[in-house]
Amino acid sequence: MYNFEKPKAWQEAMKLAKISYVLSQKLPKEEKFALIDQLKRAVTSVSLNITEGSGAGSSKIFVSFLEISIRSLYETIAIFKLIENLFNINCKEELLQCDLVNKILHGLLKSIKSNNQ
Repeated sequence: MYNFEKPKAWQEAMKLAKISYVLSQKLPKEEKFALIDQLKRAVTSVSLNITEGSGAGSSKIFVSFLEISIRSLYETIAIFKLIENLFNINCKEELLQCDLVNKILHGLLKSIKSNNQ
């Protein structure tokens, strides 16, 4: 197991990616190069930025990557809201997972920032 796989934030972001990919299969085929691609880019960015930041070598850089991860998470949430509104597909499970990842990421961010003061 790599070090970046240990944090709860990464593990939960990976769960979010998995359920997002499953949801993307329920969308209309004409969304393949639009909403589906955007969802996949946004949701994978969450875990990838946690990974990249964890190997950055400094807390300041890690914080930067976590902030990018949070912005990608917000984009993911907005896409789920669009999916619910445009296609009447329930995204409750995905949004609950987003809430969990959001709480964990903000907690991690706060912890790192307070340790560096």
